[in-house]
Amino acid sequence: MKHKTVSLADQVFERLESEIICGKYQRGQVLTELGLTEDLGVSRTPVREAVQRLEQEQLVRNLPKGILVLGVTDRDIQEIYTIRLRIEGLAAARAAENRDEDGVRALAEALAMQEYFVFKQDADHIKSQDSLFHEAVYEMSGSGILQATLLPLHRKVQKYRQISMQSEERAKRSLEEHRAIYEAICKGDAELAEKLMTAHIEHAMVRLFAEQLGSPKSE
Repeated sequence: MKHKTVSLADQVFERLESEIICGKYQRGQVLTELGLTEDLGVSRTPVREAVQRLEQEQLVRNLPKGILVLGVTDRDIQEIYTIRLRIEGLAAARAAENRDEDGVRALAEALAMQEYFVFKQDADHIKSQDSLFHEAVYEMSGSGILQATLLPLHRKVQKYRQISMQSEERAKRSLEEHRAIYEAICKGDAELAEKLMTAHIEHAMVRLFAEQLGSPKSE
């Protein structure tokens, strides 16, 4: 797997993105560039670059009075899962077709660590390894477009995934589903990998709306 250097602007973006998604900064709150530089202990340049990226992700909006936090709404979550349901299976199929030694190793490592943290009932680390597993699938798909589309969508639901992983039963089921996806990818069975990944996303979506968001809103 390829590793890239993370710039200061990247670090600022990732921190602000996570804090907005997890609710530290609430929807409707107005931030200032100066306030963020003081909170983060960095200069204005990386903050400005990070805010531009956050605006592209539709998490904030730059206004004359400051930076308006948009956050992630329940409707956003519904749309994110609808999109993932349609294309994440494709990423798994491509991963099976393009599998390589490094990619399979990354999946295996994420799976092994996820199993360890499920045993420890550590929801924070389960979520992290869940993310690494999906990110490895996206990268092994060989499609930059799929990766660029799915990565931010997966990150935007992190708060809800962490809540779900606090249930031992759901954490174990997610692990079992990941293991089945991994085996299909290792065998190069693109059709099965796509089917299993689509079912995995559907199960997550059903649980999310049943337990946290209520019934999905109709179009």
